[in-house]
Amino acid sequence: MADLQDEPHSAGIGAEDLPAPAAPAAAVSTLDRAAALLAVHPVLDGCNTLVWTLRQNPYLDIETSDAGVDTDIPRLRAGGVGAQFWSLLVPEGGSCGDGATDQVVADTLEQIDVALALMRRHPDSLRLALGADDLADARNRGRIASFLGPVPGRALTDSLGALRAFHALGVRSLAPAGAAWAREGLTAFGHEVVREANRLAVLLDLAGCPAAVARRIAAASKAPVIVSGTGAAALNPHPDNVDDEVLAALREANGLAMVSFDTARTGDSLHAVADHLDHVRAVAGPECVGLGAAFGTDRAGRHPTGLTDPSGYPRLIAELLERGWTEPELALLTWANAQRVIRDTEFTARRSSPTGA
Repeated sequence: MADLQDEPHSAGIGAEDLPAPAAPAAAVSTLDRAAALLAVHPVLDGCNTLVWTLRQNPYLDIETSDAGVDTDIPRLRAGGVGAQFWSLLVPEGGSCGDGATDQVVADTLEQIDVALALMRRHPDSLRLALGADDLADARNRGRIASFLGPVPGRALTDSLGALRAFHALGVRSLAPAGAAWAREGLTAFGHEVVREANRLAVLLDLAGCPAAVARRIAAASKAPVIVSGTGAAALNPHPDNVDDEVLAALREANGLAMVSFDTARTGDSLHAVADHLDHVRAVAGPECVGLGAAFGTDRAGRHPTGLTDPSGYPRLIAELLERGWTEPELALLTWANAQRVIRDTEFTARRSSPTGA
């Protein structure tokens, strides 16, 4: 019998021959998670005032980040902005002066002209949006969907024809604040404006309306209403912030409160902005909270550290993730809530049409 030691045998595998255990996968940071979420559910921002800034300095180049203004195409893309409402309002102390009706109308038309020129100059980045279907179309083409509005309710000059004319120019949002027909509630003409806005699928933006007026319009409108560029009055009693009764009315009307990043309204830190978002979500519900940053200015210090321009959106989403917001809730916040309001407004318009078309 042959010695077993003489038998051929397989070489043993020692511990030193085993492959080294794989290093633990690096933990995905909340900022990475935020960026990934925004790639799928981008921001639909309810308020940017760049159009007014461009009127003051028409030679600003927003193709680069050296334009001297907080909004440009590189930073919109870096922040995951997929759609934007370009405000057509003239700020207090602007060229409206004493508020003469003819000057308000002229200013509004000038704002529309500047906004349309902005899109013509940047066709590879910005695409005019007239409805919810344009959101998907713009994304598929790699563009930022661009809605026009709001225009000031004062510019209607007691004429529904003016509202129809603004709609024909592409306007999709109207701000009643300051209009004679919406100062103490709603006049008879005010009720007609609400009905016609519903028929045309023009959003009613209640930003700046007194609380009682906002609640009245929210109740009168058959379509959801929005409040762009606001904050929670319970946290900061700024006159343009909404109280809990208005938030409850928005919840009842399936509307939307879009939280501002203006330091006067929501504080001077990213943490403070997140506090306002937490409060709006708690009172109005996760389906009624959105983002209306109010970027578009060339004034430093108007926005909190970390949110000084649109590229800061991932940092805000990361903060909310750390506070326990779920990814589905964040998808509602950034995109789905605003998309739903736009689409529901269009459904209301179709139902009010004699043909239903």
